[in-house]
Amino acid sequence: MTTPTLEAINIRKVYQTPAEEIVVLDCVSIALSAGENMAIVGPSGAGKSTLLQIIGTLDTPTSGTVRIGGQDPFEFNENQQARFRNERIGFVFQDHHLLPQWNVLENTLLPALATGKPSQEVRDRAVALLERVGLKHRMGHLPSQLSGGERERVAVARALVLKPMVVLADEPTGNLDQQSAETVAALLLEVPKEENAVLIVVTHSLSLAARMQHCYELNHGQLRLQ
Repeated sequence: MTTPTLEAINIRKVYQTPAEEIVVLDCVSIALSAGENMAIVGPSGAGKSTLLQIIGTLDTPTSGTVRIGGQDPFEFNENQQARFRNERIGFVFQDHHLLPQWNVLENTLLPALATGKPSQEVRDRAVALLERVGLKHRMGHLPSQLSGGERERVAVARALVLKPMVVLADEPTGNLDQQSAETVAALLLEVPKEENAVLIVVTHSLSLAARMQHCYELNHGQLRLQ
């Protein structure tokens, strides 16, 4: 039996307050193999982004296990975990988080720059990805010179530049017009699948969720198949 690329097993996230214990995630489990994708929908405040951040090692579960490529990143020290996150996990956020002083190519290369000078192979991949997302002619432009849809496409290219095992997208089309949203959605569905990466998208867009292989709703701390 093939080991899933991504496993989240019995993930709990609990916040203690003076008044009560708030359970955000209650024994949530996910298993996805290479090339699979899923959407997570649900009301605001249901814990969708918290789950994504735990899978991406940006937050720590109260209990439970995350495995990516058979490894538990929460067993690593801080530096090892940061390196693992940078190399194995690609993030696409609603607000793209591009560095305003860097051009499109530099922003795309950001994950590689975190560990030193990018190799020519990585630079060539960044250029190829920007061509794939329709922005090769904008490589020297700053984020302020791009539309919202173009900035989000740069974020997609950046997330994929180091060939991650897992791509996590948090409301990637939430701030976009319909045409830009369609372009970004198509890229997210096509490129990770071609490269055998797992894709998880948190979204309020039911049309985007309907295009994914699996769709789950997170509500009251529970993840249920739609």
